[in-house]
Amino acid sequence: MSRLWRASPLTYLALVFAAGLSIFPIWWMFVVASRSSDAMGQLPPPITPGGNLGANISRLFDNTDAYFLTGLINSVIVATTVTVSVVFFSSLAGFAFAKLRFRGRNALLLVIIATMMVPTQLGVIPLYLLMTRLHWNDRLPAVIVPVLVTGFGVFMMRQYAGQAISDELIEAARMDGCGTARIWWHVVLPALRPAAAVLGLLTFMTTWNDFLWPYAVLNDPANPTVQLSLRALSDGYYQDMSQVFTGTAIATLPLLLVFVLFGRQIIGGIMEGAVKA
Repeated sequence: MSRLWRASPLTYLALVFAAGLSIFPIWWMFVVASRSSDAMGQLPPPITPGGNLGANISRLFDNTDAYFLTGLINSVIVATTVTVSVVFFSSLAGFAFAKLRFRGRNALLLVIIATMMVPTQLGVIPLYLLMTRLHWNDRLPAVIVPVLVTGFGVFMMRQYAGQAISDELIEAARMDGCGTARIWWHVVLPALRPAAAVLGLLTFMTTWNDFLWPYAVLNDPANPTVQLSLRALSDGYYQDMSQVFTGTAIATLPLLLVFVLFGRQIIGGIMEGAVKA
């Protein structure tokens, strides 16, 4: 049985090859970001960084058409706010659906699950009309408020809470005099930490990379998100690919940073969910 699960040298070689194929596009993006646009047409393509990274970054932030620094700051505000809100409300609702008994619980959960089946594109027009009524067009609340809580987050937390938290633990906390809010803070939230890390990463990535809704509601070119700034770069500077790749590389760094900081909890949460499944 031990021979069956022992990795052979060929297995390690295949894993190294797959990892190389996955990492190379990201590495090459940073390589082109540190070179001139001529690197795009070189054969074989360069694989070592050049010396133009500082100049490319300076030209990027001085670009008055893309407003890249503003887009970067706006995306940090939007993605961080949405991530914290989704994890907070989803953990509350997931705990309620998993461990609290109240009338209409199953029906309400079905409604939340049904919202996951509605394509995002179908909600663009009514949401845009609502933002117009609220006079939120071209303002960040129009991007933040509609996604402060998601059906997927509630369903995910509900499933995890049902497995990770025993009814006996909840009853023991009640016997010690804890109310529902204290039970959530001191008992439920620590137990949901792995799932919260996974949900936070997925929410941050989705919000950071979102293009459709910000493109529809943020019409002011001076107040973009980072994805709209990248669009402005690719539209107006399609021949200056080094500037486009520099912007893409900088826009990718926050995602890599989040994964590095919370990677252990994220991987632990995924593995724990797989074991329980």
